[in-house]
Amino acid sequence: MRANFRMQRLYIDAPLAEGLTHETASEQFNYLINVLRMQESDEVLVFNGRDGEWKAALRLPSRKKLMLEMLEQTRAQSPLPDLHYLFAPLKVGRLDYLVQKAVEMGAGLLQPVMTQHVQGKITSLERLQANVIEAAEQCGVLAVPEVRAPVKLKDLLERWPAERRIIFCDEGDESHNPLPILTSISERSLALLIGPEGGFSEEERHLLHSLPFVTAIPLGPRILRADTAAVAALAVVQASLGDWR
Repeated sequence: MRANFRMQRLYIDAPLAEGLTHETASEQFNYLINVLRMQESDEVLVFNGRDGEWKAALRLPSRKKLMLEMLEQTRAQSPLPDLHYLFAPLKVGRLDYLVQKAVEMGAGLLQPVMTQHVQGKITSLERLQANVIEAAEQCGVLAVPEVRAPVKLKDLLERWPAERRIIFCDEGDESHNPLPILTSISERSLALLIGPEGGFSEEERHLLHSLPFVTAIPLGPRILRADTAAVAALAVVQASLGDWR
């Protein structure tokens, strides 16, 4: 069942079942009551990443307290997508965009990777997770991806499970079309690796090309910014190997 985009959606970290009630956080209270001007008995959709999506009614036992009463399940819980997204951090504003788009495009796990030419850094995993939740709320996503702590590229590759193929976008590839390469991949457990704004170093490219569980792809004839490359790569992987088929 597709998401209902006519109703406001909220993520709450609490069990969801018929008849249960949940007190909203102060930020959610302010947004629903003061910004959206919602009232007693108005309805919203809520999800927690575990129990599916539920229709909930607003209850106002006092002027400063808002409860959500679960009425009925509207969608059953879906599993996390099996596409892992590995990315070199960008500067803050573009990093927020990159994380949100990865969730929208069907990444099931987000792993920051520190490369030799990386320009950004992860100052707060909580901020990244908040961006994940915001994207899930806005786009009807039920399974909330995990954000992992940053790891160095070499360390990541040393302990990588060989059964999950890494597709990495190689700006040094002389060809333009990724489709023939992608359609030749037989594995269904995949990870997509996007490098930093300055690209992978020659040492990193050599290492990646040497590993049997890594496949390099080009991304067309133009130079793409890292956040643009991320969306383009996610789209072409989902269309050829993922859940767009």
